[in-house]
Formats: sequence, structure tokens, C-alpha cells
Amino acid sequence: MTEVALDTATPHAPSVIRLLLDKLGVPYREVPEHARLPANARVQAILLDDEVGALLVLFPQNQLLDLNRLAELTGRKLVAVPLARLKHMLDKHALKTLPGIPALTSYPCLYEASLLQADNLLIQSGERGLLLEIPRDAFKRMLAKASAGHFGEQIEDIRPNLDRPDDDSKEISRAVQAFTARRIQQRLEQTIEIPPLADTAQKIIKLRVDPNASIDDITGVVETDPALAAQVVSWAASPYYASPGKIRSVEDAIVRVLGFDLVINLALGLALGKTLSLPKDHPQEATPYWQQSIYTAAVIEGLTRAMPRAERPEAGLTYLAGLLHNFGYLLLAHVFPPHFSLICRHLEVNPHLCHTFVEQHLLGISREQIGAWLMKLWDMPEELSTALRFQHDPSYDGEYAAFPNLVCLAVRLLRARGIGTGPQEEIPDALLERLSLTREKAEEAVSKVLEAETLLRELASQFHAPH
Repeated sequence: MTEVALDTATPHAPSVIRLLLDKLGVPYREVPEHARLPANARVQAILLDDEVGALLVLFPQNQLLDLNRLAELTGRKLVAVPLARLKHMLDKHALKTLPGIPALTSYPCLYEASLLQADNLLIQSGERGLLLEIPRDAFKRMLAKASAGHFGEQIEDIRPNLDRPDDDSKEISRAVQAFTARRIQQRLEQTIEIPPLADTAQKIIKLRVDPNASIDDITGVVETDPALAAQVVSWAASPYYASPGKIRSVEDAIVRVLGFDLVINLALGLALGKTLSLPKDHPQEATPYWQQSIYTAAVIEGLTRAMPRAERPEAGLTYLAGLLHNFGYLLLAHVFPPHFSLICRHLEVNPHLCHTFVEQHLLGISREQIGAWLMKLWDMPEELSTALRFQHDPSYDGEYAAFPNLVCLAVRLLRARGIGTGPQEEIPDALLERLSLTREKAEEAVSKVLEAETLLRELASQFHAPH
């Protein structure tokens, strides 16, 4: 009797766990569970699953596991396994709780990266009321085959309103708005009538990412779209390219004048542009949409060429970023027709402000946000959505920074020469340094483009064909 009572008072880790940890060479110390143990060192182990299968997830107890972040991270809609199934698994090993030991199950494991900040970690032993303390290095060895990620929300950052009832009304209203915004985001594809990508555009996108694509392939795609074929030929025949001899075919235009990269990106820009009509309304004194796009693409082409060869991003893609940099403008007109006239009128009376302030004030989002979102929805290259999203941030230094940096520089250079709307903004030295360009080289690139202004306008006029 005494022995049983004693045994109950001081439980030990189940033999299956002790044997497993010994086999893995993991040192541990048994610690009775109590509330004063640091939450950041206590490992919460949860078994989740979906139609793909089960996943063991480990995170510290000072965090909330955010399933939305987990879904973003894994691309899966994971939920906790049914209790009956978990109990069946635990019973098989004679366990009462689930220890955070990946080797115990055959399931893949994902852990919150911040878990490894604690010097010693405390995991469930499999016996209620008893934890096992494991040094960080030994615990890290147990995670050798696991993946790390950030999906937890610090509990100290979540502040429930426990003692301010007067704020309830305001907070409920804010929560409803936030929920509505989230729901709209989730249903964006259904609620916003986004035009499907034209067949031609889809074929060109496939060719863009195919390393084995040839001139014959792009010629074949362009030739199946008579309007596009005519534009590519007249583009190559334009005095802007001053090509020798007459351009007789699409293949001729590609091989002799424009080259594979330029044609594939130009054709894509044309095909995407045709999916959305130009709005009938626009701010007074605005540079016509396609004129602005062609000028920006041409300046970016010159700037890319002026960069040191080893640092140049993909030229055709930077050209495309210029061609589509203002695509969100077309999208705003398409998605928010009743508000678009209001935006135009506000832009007219606020020439001192960048359009982002007006759009944020009236809609709560900007054309850059919605343009970048559509690029992602259409599976366009990541460089392109980055270029659209961060083009107004001269200090952007994240992934693919050269793309938004080039758009930012080109737009500001052109504005300084009276092309494009919005205030003139300085070009910081740091922006030029990131692109390894001098101010003189940048000015030279824009001057060269503007010398051919009449020819560029003629090119831009080709984009005004009726939709």
C-alpha cells in the first residue's frame, strides 16, 4: 500500500519514453509540473491532420498557434486530429499525454522556430503531472528531420479587454470591419469579377518559364493571334528600332529586330493590357495610360543596360515591369467603377500628393496593392508582383529589390521631365547605389529615351486598338 502511494506521489516517465530517449542519446531530467515553470520553455505538442496526412506541431506555451499562418506556411488546412484517434495512438504506447518527441510517431514534424531560444526545454513525459527537461542542443538534435517556421502569436501581444466596458461598442465595430475585410480577402476571387487570362497570355506565360522555349515557339503563339501578330510586326518596323529592310513576318521581327526576350515580354504586356479596358474617365492632365507605360518600360530598358553586367536583373522582365507598373490603375477602374470617378476628381484637386494617399483615403487600399495581388492570382513571376507592390518605396531592399527600384527610379526621372502625374520626388543616393548607377548615367538613360519621344508616342498609340 505504502509503495503504491509513494509511486503515485512520484510518478516516472513511461518506460517507452525512457527507452526511446536513451536510444536517441538524449539526456533528460524529470521535473514535476507546476505553474511557475517558464511558459517559453514548455513545449506544446499537437497532432494535426488534413487529407494529406498527419503533422506533429511543436510550439512554446507562451504563444498561440495561428492556424491561418500555418495554412499560409504549409498550404494546408490543418485541424487537430479527433480525440478518439489521438487516444488510440497514445493507448498503443501506454501514454496519457503526447510528448514533443518527433521520433515517437512516424509523422513529419513542424516546429515554431522561436522554440529553440530557451536554454532547456520542458516536454510532456507521457505521464500526467510530469515533464522532462532536455538541454536545447539535445532537443535540437531530436528536430534534425523536422522543419522550422513562424506561425505563433505571442500571448503577451494579445490584450483582451477585461476592464474597459465603455470601449466595447467601438471594439465590436472595429472587429466587424476587420472580419469583413478578411472575408472579402478570402472571397476576392469570387466577389471581384476578375477577367480570366486570355489564352494567348496563358501560352506566353508558359513559354516565359520554359528554359527550352525557342523562337519557333513564340512565333507560333504570336501568329495564332492576328491582332498581336500585326502589332509585333509594326512594332519591329517602327522607326524607333530603325531596322534595316522591310519586316516581312513575325519571325523576321523577332530574329532581326526585337529578339526573343523583348517579344515575349512585349507580347505578354499587350495580351494582359487587352484583358482590361482603359477607363473612360481619367484625371485631367494625366499622361495617357499606355504612353506612360511605354515611356517607363523604355527608360527601365536603358537603366538596366547602364547597370554593371554582373548585377543586371533579367532585362525582358524589367521591361515588362515598366510596361505593367500602373496596371493596378486599370484594375481599380474595373473593380470599383462607382468610386473611380471620385478617385479621378480627388487626384485632380490634390496634385501635391501621390495617388496612394488618395486611394488609401477613399478605398483603404492602393492600386499597387491590388495590381500586385492580381499578378499573384494570375501566377505571374514573383519579380513582377514585387515590382508593382513596392514601386513607391525608394528604400525597398527586400527580395527582387532591383525590379521595384528600377520602376521607382524610372517614374521619378520621367516626372522630373514632366511625364506622369503626381509630385516630383527626390531620387535618394541609396536608391542609385543599390542599382550601381550614377545620377549622370540615370539622366543619360532618360534623355536618350526622350530624344525618341515622337517615335515612342507612335508606338504607344498601337495599344489603343479597341478592345
